Amino acid sequence: MHHPMTRRSLIHAGIALGTAAAFPPGMAQAGEPAHDVTYVEDFDELWRTLDERYCYFGEKRTDWRAVRRMYRPLAAAAQSSEAFAGVVGRVIGELYDAHTHLNDPAPDAARGPYFDLWVEPNRDGTAFVTSVRDGSPAADAGITPGQSVLAIDGRPIGQIASDIIPRCLSRPDPAATAFALNVAVSGRRGMPRTLTVRSTPGSEHVVPVRVKQPVTLPNVESRMLAHGIGCIVVRSFADDAVVTAFDAALASFRNAPGLIIDVRQNGGGDTAVARPIMGRFITETMPYARMRRRDGNRLSAAWTETVEPRGPFTYTGKVAVLTTRWSASMAEGFPMGMRGLGRAAIVGTPMMRVGAAVFPLRLDRTGLALQYSAEPVYDVQDKPRWELEPDVPVLMGGNILEAAIRYLRSA
Repeated sequence: MHHPMTRRSLIHAGIALGTAAAFPPGMAQAGEPAHDVTYVEDFDELWRTLDERYCYFGEKRTDWRAVRRMYRPLAAAAQSSEAFAGVVGRVIGELYDAHTHLNDPAPDAARGPYFDLWVEPNRDGTAFVTSVRDGSPAADAGITPGQSVLAIDGRPIGQIASDIIPRCLSRPDPAATAFALNVAVSGRRGMPRTLTVRSTPGSEHVVPVRVKQPVTLPNVESRMLAHGIGCIVVRSFADDAVVTAFDAALASFRNAPGLIIDVRQNGGGDTAVARPIMGRFITETMPYARMRRRDGNRLSAAWTETVEPRGPFTYTGKVAVLTTRWSASMAEGFPMGMRGLGRAAIVGTPMMRVGAAVFPLRLDRTGLALQYSAEPVYDVQDKPRWELEPDVPVLMGGNILEAAIRYLRSA
């Protein structure tokens, strides 16, 4: 979900941003070179905005005041906008949240997870591959689930992850370790990687992973499967054209006994696009999600999001929504919503677990733009979206499409 919310006029009016009165003693700005003031003030804007609006401090072990103590002097010392952006990137990394990131990182910056591999920590400090994105550079190189990544460009992955893991944790967090490993295996933007992988005990080999130009595919495609089951692939909830294309596909499957909606390679998009698609499967206004946002040091009371029915007809057959680790953001909200409406089962693996709507932030002086998790999303039973599990789980490497067909053909 994405809400185009602008910066708060409150902060623009200047709640003592960058002033000694606004922050604890010991952070005096005296002696900072004049050319650094822009970076310090933008750092203060960033820190205060997230301090007031970021929604996951209750789940994270990030000591946010320690983040300020560590990184504010680095912002003051930055000698260029690129160096300052690097500091901001490290500040954001302290939250170990894939949904909170710079919008336009440097061409050679570390890729944010999750790029083409999803890994989990091994006890020996290496990374166990549990999912590979279809059609990705890693998939083309032959990396498969079940392998372990030992090194990247000849350097042990544990060493790389130790450089990435947050420095300002109140106590160790396995989630932060896993996040750092996933950043490590993603490599750097625009650059090839060489992965040392282990397929079985004692077997190690080096795999070059080349840079690949993205292939543009339609946001919506459809086809008829065996047994008269319709299949609509939705790769993005990007714009209203997706709704139009989905409607056209659904019309051809009006009488199909079962329908598969495939969001396995969908990186998300806009609620305003996903919601009318959900409306094709109901006959009355219904709740599909609940949401909260920061209210002081806590989260607000939840409010309910609803879907309205939409014509020209309601599809009434059985529905399965396919998911993988690469189903992200609104491509997690859509399966959750369809299940909450009582209109679909989720078939596949757990999703990317980015469980909040995001707000944009453009720093006033440098213009640096980013997004951050602001409104956590829950299903209609108030279960967090980031804890969502499939109704029909498919084990690592299993055939998700076949599992969905079996589900649709079952009584």
